[in-house]
Amino acid sequence: MSNPRNNGQLIGRLANDPKVFENKDGSKKVLFTVFTDRAYTNAQNQRDSDAVPVEAFVRAQTQGLGPYANIHRGDLVAVGFSLRMDRYSRSGEQVFDLKVISEEIAFLEPRSVTQARLGERVQAAEAQNHAIKQEQVAPVVAAAPVAVAHASAVQDEQLPFGPGSR
Repeated sequence: MSNPRNNGQLIGRLANDPKVFENKDGSKKVLFTVFTDRAYTNAQNQRDSDAVPVEAFVRAQTQGLGPYANIHRGDLVAVGFSLRMDRYSRSGEQVFDLKVISEEIAFLEPRSVTQARLGERVQAAEAQNHAIKQEQVAPVVAAAPVAVAHASAVQDEQLPFGPGSR
C-alpha cells in the first residue's frame, strides 16, 4: 500500500460469490461484498453488521483471477484496502463516489472448511435442479381420443368461410 494513512482492514464473511468484469486491456475487475461486524453492541446486546462493497483489480498479466478465484459466499476473509474517491459528471452534476479498493486478501479459515461449505452448496443446488426437473417431467395423463362425428353443433352456413369452401 502506497499511503500508510489511507488503508484499513475488513474482516468478515462474503455475502455472495464475486462478480467478474473483463476490461478491454485484458485486466479484470472483481466486485464482492463483505459483511463485517460493528465494534459495539446495540441495546439488545447484539452486534450489527454492515455490508461493505469492495472492488479489486487483477492485472492482465495475472493468470485467472489470482487469489480472488478462490473466494466464495460465506468465506471468512481479511481484506486489506485503500479508499479512492472517483469524481465524474452525470447529467451535468458532479458526482463523488467513495470506493473500497482491495489491495490484498487473506483467508481466515482452512481450505477444508471452505471446500466443505462449497460442496454443500453444490449438493443443495443439484438437489434443487433435480426437484425442478421432476416437476417439469411430471407425467401428463392423456385422454383417450373421442370419436368425433362429422356433424357438429355449428352448421356449415354459420361458418365465416361459408359452405363448400372446405
